[in-house]
Amino acid sequence: MIALIADDHPLFRVALSQACANILGNDALLLQADNMQQVWPLLRQHPDTHFIFLDLRMPGSDGFTGLSALRTEYPDVPVIMVSAEEDPVIIKQALALGAAAYVPKSAPLELLSEAITAVLNGDSWLPEALVQDVHNARALIDEDFAKRLEQLTPQQFRVLKMIADGLLNKQIAYEMNVQETTVKQHVSAILRKLNVNNRTLAGILFEKLRLND
Repeated sequence: MIALIADDHPLFRVALSQACANILGNDALLLQADNMQQVWPLLRQHPDTHFIFLDLRMPGSDGFTGLSALRTEYPDVPVIMVSAEEDPVIIKQALALGAAAYVPKSAPLELLSEAITAVLNGDSWLPEALVQDVHNARALIDEDFAKRLEQLTPQQFRVLKMIADGLLNKQIAYEMNVQETTVKQHVSAILRKLNVNNRTLAGILFEKLRLND
C-alpha cells in the first residue's frame, strides 16, 4: 500500500503518517511532500500510489488548482482533501472537482480510518455531521465548468494555468519548450472544451479555482 501525504506542516505530516501506519499497517509506504513541486516527482516514481492526502492551502496547490491538476494528470489516484477549512461551500466544491473525500484537520482518528476505508473501496466520503450542510451549500464554481475542466489533457491544463497568469502564447511556448503553433492548438482545444469564446474568459474561469478571497 502506497500513500502520499502532501501538507506543508511537518507536525501534521508526522501525525498523519503515524495514523496511516496504524490504519494501513507498518508495511505501507508513506511518502511525504511539503509543496506541490515535490508531489509530481514522487508520483512519477510511484505511479501505483493508492491515494493522496492533499492540504487545500499547501504551497503550490493554489486553492483547488492542485486538486484539479492531480485529477487531470492522475485520474485513477484518489485524492483525500485535508484542511482546517470547514466551510461547507469549500467542501462541496472540492468534491465537485473530483476529491474522493474531505477530512477536516479537527477530525478524530476514527473518522480518518472511515475516510481511507471508503476511498479504498471506491466510495466518496465526508463526515456525517457535515453531509447536510454540504448538500445545502451554494455552488462556488459552476458544475458545468467543473465537468468541462475534466476533459482537459495535462498539457492543456498547464496552458490554461499560464493563460490565467497572463502569459502570451510565445511565453507559454518557451515555458513548455514547444512550438508556438502547438500552444495555439492547445488554446483552441481549451476554448472549445470549456465552451468559451476567448482566452480572457478561460482565464477568469480558472481564477475561480484559486480561491482568492
